Amino acid sequence: MKRYFILLIIVLFSMQLSAQEWVVAPAEAALKSPFAFTDSTRKAGEVIYVANCKSCHGDPGKNNVIQLVPIPPDAASVKMQANTDGALHSKLIQGRGAMPSFKNTLSSTDLWRVISFMRGFNPKYVQEVAVPTIGSASAQNVSIKLNWNKTSGQVEALLTSLKENIAQPVAGAEVKLFAKRFFGNLPIDEARKSDALGKVSFNFPKDLPGDSIGNVQLVVKLTDEVAFGEASAEANLTVGVPTNRPALTDQRSMWGVLEKSPVWLIFAYVLAVLTAWGFIAYVVLQIRAIYRAGSKE
Repeated sequence: MKRYFILLIIVLFSMQLSAQEWVVAPAEAALKSPFAFTDSTRKAGEVIYVANCKSCHGDPGKNNVIQLVPIPPDAASVKMQANTDGALHSKLIQGRGAMPSFKNTLSSTDLWRVISFMRGFNPKYVQEVAVPTIGSASAQNVSIKLNWNKTSGQVEALLTSLKENIAQPVAGAEVKLFAKRFFGNLPIDEARKSDALGKVSFNFPKDLPGDSIGNVQLVVKLTDEVAFGEASAEANLTVGVPTNRPALTDQRSMWGVLEKSPVWLIFAYVLAVLTAWGFIAYVVLQIRAIYRAGSKE
């Protein structure tokens, strides 16, 4: 009885969640892509969509979505296309329920490319491209350099842009710092804005594992592409805790070489092979016995 009650609660919660409208903040819904959607951006967006979205949302226009609660809408459906570009961008970043957040796995530019692909299935869609703010660096190349300040124990990023071939600091730009990990990027500290000198300082955890000498692959990204364009940088800094991680083939494992495979796995494999060949030999002998019996008659 208790199990049925828990199951009922889960069903009711899922129904309530599906009935709730996914509301995006007006400021986020009003966002526009910093670049125009073209055949090139649509093709790039299709590749990203197939890799990250198709498994749930299916092929746009074919209504072959996965049956979840709530059911994910078809990318070409009226429900999906009713969202503003900014709302789609915000939902891709936030995620909700069974839909993951792509905040740390896809760049903002890649998200706009996905939206570009989705809009290709709406013949009535007319794009409004964001207008760069006055004095923004969107038309220039923003350069980011990472540095480790041993005195303060912080990772520092310096943002500059070229103006009349002179490097000038980029102030007021929001920046995020990540540590590269096997399954994605790990956010480090909170998003911070550059000061008047173009500098941003991030607090770095003292217990984050690095390689054998403490190196950590760091990634820093600008978040406001409308005002400052797309910019990111990577650096391998000795800021982590030295950690010795043996290679997968150094220990016995199912995916290792034969010399490192578990003994039970080797035994099971040999036994399975011998059993298979024994069965084949038994069948051959039976066929031979039947043939001889028929010959005597």
